[in-house]
Amino acid sequence: MNELVSYGLLTSDSFIGLRALLVPAKYKSGRRKGKAAFDMEQAGRWSLIESKKAMSDEERTKKIARILLKRYGVVFRRLADRESFIPPWRDLVRVYRTMEARGEIRGGRFVTTVYGEQFALPEAVAELRSVRRKERTGKLVSISASDPLNLVGILTPGKKVSAIFSNRLLFMDGIPVAVKENKEIRLLPTGRDEELKGKEWELKKALVQREVSPRLRAYLGRVSIEFRYLYKI
Repeated sequence: MNELVSYGLLTSDSFIGLRALLVPAKYKSGRRKGKAAFDMEQAGRWSLIESKKAMSDEERTKKIARILLKRYGVVFRRLADRESFIPPWRDLVRVYRTMEARGEIRGGRFVTTVYGEQFALPEAVAELRSVRRKERTGKLVSISASDPLNLVGILTPGKKVSAIFSNRLLFMDGIPVAVKENKEIRLLPTGRDEELKGKEWELKKALVQREVSPRLRAYLGRVSIEFRYLYKI
């Protein structure tokens, strides 16, 4: 069933089924206070995604190559290696070389800290140039480490941060400055130590703060109420 889901051939009408498939068994028991147990019996309804014909390996590789470009704008081997359920880089790079020869994408050196072939959408190249010219404002943005923007240890030096929802990353002007991993909060070297001096408390506060839009907050509240009603939590 894992393979069917990863190939996009099977879907469920709830997230519980995916959790039951992907989450380790020790987190499913619900023994921890305030945590509900879940298993495949609560997974809702599973259904096949109809397709006129099965997708060949070549077609799947081309589709994934385009998805990666839309997700990141710029794609290279180190970035692709962090993804699961994708073809080897040797297959992806053949697709990208063909797209570059057709003039659909650009090839070159767009990220200076990365070696090897890099490919980018034309609009991504223009966006990178505009970002480079922008002045620093000191804007802080906090995200979950499970977000695809978690590229610490890939685009930046240092060790990677585990892609777990409870882990957090804090960016200042697009540069990672702090990390919350497990219960530990640590500041990252950025080369802007003088600018950040005396702002440790502000950074830690911004790191753990989650920003949710009013529209999404209302939706999440409604889903929580429905879930508790259905499963008598």
